[in-house]
Amino acid sequence: MEGRVRAWLNRAQVSKADADELIQEAYCRIAMLDAVDHIETPYAYFHSIVRNLLLRRLRRERVVPLEAFAEIEALHDDRPSPEQLAAGKVAYARILTLIAALPERCRQIVQLRKIEGWSQKQIAVHLGTTEKAVEKQVWVGVRLIRQAWADAEREIADGMDDAAMASGDRR
Repeated sequence: MEGRVRAWLNRAQVSKADADELIQEAYCRIAMLDAVDHIETPYAYFHSIVRNLLLRRLRRERVVPLEAFAEIEALHDDRPSPEQLAAGKVAYARILTLIAALPERCRQIVQLRKIEGWSQKQIAVHLGTTEKAVEKQVWVGVRLIRQAWADAEREIADGMDDAAMASGDRR
């Protein structure tokens, strides 16, 4: 893990001494965490800490070539950040909750199609129905899920507006 980050820093033309400092600071930040069981992809987590420390250091320097920022961004992994992973898990859990609230037949079909990845034909054979009926149930289920999602988002936004008004923030 550290070797991959060191190689990335080398490609970003960071001196060995600076790379050592960045990696040491990243280890210190991880050591200060109360727990690490929430970290599912240690490399991505470690890499994002080092990357953020490097970017912060470059911003503090008086003269920073603009190319340095572009190069660092270009070298960045395409892996999702820890924040993106957490948001994805929350969204997935929300979707599962919304699917569970669908009518029984609709829920079963949507789960097989969207979660399990079965084809409409496989579902039709499994349930002894037509592909058209499966298609209709998937359409109904997705429509209900989208509506429930939009309603929940609207409630959250309304709650934030209510809280802002209660605190005197008049935006």
